[in-house]
Amino acid sequence: MSVKITWLGHACFLFEDQSGTRVLTDPFNKMVGYPVPEINVAVVTVSHEHSDHNAVQILPGNPAVIRGPGTHNISGLTVKGIATFHDGARGSERGSNTVFVIEMENIKICHLGDLGHQLDAGQAQEIGSVDVLLVPVGGTFTIDSAGAKQVVEALRPKLAIPMHYHTEMVKLPISPVENFTNLFQNVKEAKFLELSPVSLPDETEVVVLELSRAENKSL
Repeated sequence: MSVKITWLGHACFLFEDQSGTRVLTDPFNKMVGYPVPEINVAVVTVSHEHSDHNAVQILPGNPAVIRGPGTHNISGLTVKGIATFHDGARGSERGSNTVFVIEMENIKICHLGDLGHQLDAGQAQEIGSVDVLLVPVGGTFTIDSAGAKQVVEALRPKLAIPMHYHTEMVKLPISPVENFTNLFQNVKEAKFLELSPVSLPDETEVVVLELSRAENKSL
């Protein structure tokens, strides 16, 4: 059993298990600057209603779209949403944000969306133990690199994958990934990840994924 994790840019990731079930997080529109991820998937999670995270209309087919807090059982998967905020002022500046914990093939993946603050004890408890943490690091609209490091240290995932940062393709005023990776000693790069429970490291590793174009498949 394994899960393949591919980064499609910004906060958008594709997860695929060995049965072919595909989950997409936070699809974006053209304004971001990356190639738009127009691919067939079974499930889509949307952390908040901004166009660089909720562009579900670009997707072919009729995927199940998950928004907001609560536990969702769809396509044989358990997806848990935890209520958080897009800013450090309890949502008064940029609104709400949903953190999603997705369990596939006994791997727990946590997507923080556009988290804008440190997690309180209740939120951290709801998230629980996670294997893979997808964490925004670019600042301006989310926690910055130092704040992201604090979240990683609080949740202690096996793997921490940065997202929502500046690259030469991005048109948004956010910081580059190096501001985050320079805070860690154990940093790796990968084209994608193919994970099983036994493949996970004992201590937290930071992995920077290469930008990929997902191969489309019919469901």
